Amino acid sequence: MPTNKKPTNQKKTQVTAVPERRRELLATAAEVFAAQGYNATTVRKIADRAGLLAGSLYYHFDSKESMLDEILSTFLDELWAGYDAVLAAGLGPRETIEALVTESFREIDRHRAAVAIYQKESAHLAALPRFHYLADSQQKFEKAWLGTLERGVAARAFRADLDIRLTYRFVRDTVWVAASWYRPGGRHSPEEIARQYLSMVLDGIALRT
Repeated sequence: MPTNKKPTNQKKTQVTAVPERRRELLATAAEVFAAQGYNATTVRKIADRAGLLAGSLYYHFDSKESMLDEILSTFLDELWAGYDAVLAAGLGPRETIEALVTESFREIDRHRAAVAIYQKESAHLAALPRFHYLADSQQKFEKAWLGTLERGVAARAFRADLDIRLTYRFVRDTVWVAASWYRPGGRHSPEEIARQYLSMVLDGIALRT
């Protein structure tokens, strides 16, 4: 007597494969956007890198803008899930900075290409209606870091003579520029790199006497 088990299983496999294929295509698109820039990247270039006909991409995405939106929003959603957990943990100022830097390197490890795109493209993308959330995220990011540094100065965890905004920019740029050279699976883990960066930022590089 025939059953419907086999067709059902096939359907589940197909449904599962679609999200997985989307992730693969987004990873490919992210690498192309990061290397060539958003404006210079065409759907055909992404399709060529993915080994598809250009028209096949439209089965998954309606435009390259949609692809970029999903790449950046996924990265930022994960970044803020980690940051919000750190900020809600009730840590001291120094421990908060350490945790934020570590979380930043973990995100570079997970989303290196997205971070590179964000670094290069966010300033002009934020002016587009679809990407207004980039400016909102930047403001929230700045508030979190400046607030933590100010709290550290007030608590005497950090030097009283620090220029808070200059310190913020230095730490921000020092951390996120790593996306230009970092490659997942390399010699050092994100946590190991974070420890080295934190040692230099918080303790300096001069020999103590």
